[in-house]
Amino acid sequence: MPDEVLSAMHRQPIDIYKGPLLEVTERCFDGLRKVFRTSGRPYFYAANGHGAWEAALSNSLSKGDKILILESGLFATSWGDMAKMMGIEVEVLAGDWRRAVDPARVEERLSQDKAGEIKAVLVVQVDTASGVVNDIPAIRKAIDAAGHNALFMVDTIASLGTMPFDMDDWGVDLAVTGSQKGLMSPPGLSFVAAGDRALAAHQSANLRTAYWDWTFRDGAVHYQKFCGTPPEHLMFGLEKAFELLFEEGLEAVFERHRLLAEAVRRAVTVWGEGGALELNIVAPGERSNSVTAIRMLDGRDPEPLLKFCDQKCGVVLGIGIGALSGQAFRIAHMGHINAPMILGVLSVIETGLVALDIPHRPGGVRAAVEWLGQELQG
Repeated sequence: MPDEVLSAMHRQPIDIYKGPLLEVTERCFDGLRKVFRTSGRPYFYAANGHGAWEAALSNSLSKGDKILILESGLFATSWGDMAKMMGIEVEVLAGDWRRAVDPARVEERLSQDKAGEIKAVLVVQVDTASGVVNDIPAIRKAIDAAGHNALFMVDTIASLGTMPFDMDDWGVDLAVTGSQKGLMSPPGLSFVAAGDRALAAHQSANLRTAYWDWTFRDGAVHYQKFCGTPPEHLMFGLEKAFELLFEEGLEAVFERHRLLAEAVRRAVTVWGEGGALELNIVAPGERSNSVTAIRMLDGRDPEPLLKFCDQKCGVVLGIGIGALSGQAFRIAHMGHINAPMILGVLSVIETGLVALDIPHRPGGVRAAVEWLGQELQG
């Protein structure tokens, strides 16, 4: 997290009913609308991203409703697992952990649903387990081409603030995110942005419960927006994070992420010529700018490399999770990052490849440096 965000939280709590905290809340709401690019209604939760998932489901659906989950990794299906526990019927459109969701398959499946049994389509923009980015506008077009009326719900937890997302123009009815990735704030806050169709569905939803309920949170008293005492210090940090994002400019933020993500991919591609590792996502256009998953080949365990980077060099790499557990590692390049951070991480990894005698083609770091140098000329 930026030092400015940490410093912003280092203060005494203030009155939760009136005064400056009301202004902080409104600035945070405004910040959310700007990054989601929506005129819809944002909601705050003192919860991680899974809390936002539950809020989205409970406020817009009813017990027995059917939803379609678009698989491209771990997290859309995990959202579906939560829905099952809530009494929602879940169908998974099975996907490939190495590819993005195919919009044509979405259109085909929805076209078969003549009775309109499917009430919502759920997908992640970026899956942090697989490293894929899904084409949200193309999926929206597929839903429209099928003439289907399902709500379109998108998880932007690993993408918001790192790459473009345009909730209103892309026709997204409901979006969720969390504070700890692209928004550069501590874990513990999650958010839902609800458009008109989601708000209309809320009126008849019967899975509503007191804590998550939008109707209560739309009440006139300030504390109702949080169903109790606001998470003040997290909000102080979030307010500062928004200030930093908008000061840099969202387009500049997206470009920074694009450059650094491609630098990572260039390095991994070179290393992979040695035959021991490869990028998980096959198609270049489907690789996310927030996280990269790297598969180890021939049954090679990534743990020795993870341990070396941590214990010898102080760099913690992401473990493989879900279907990639014990088979991959991940490099996060999201939020408060810059070239020295990424080039340092890549240098440590290449050092580990040498020290552990893991087959690789040398020069991955050089490839990253050359890419950045060429892109930043002039």
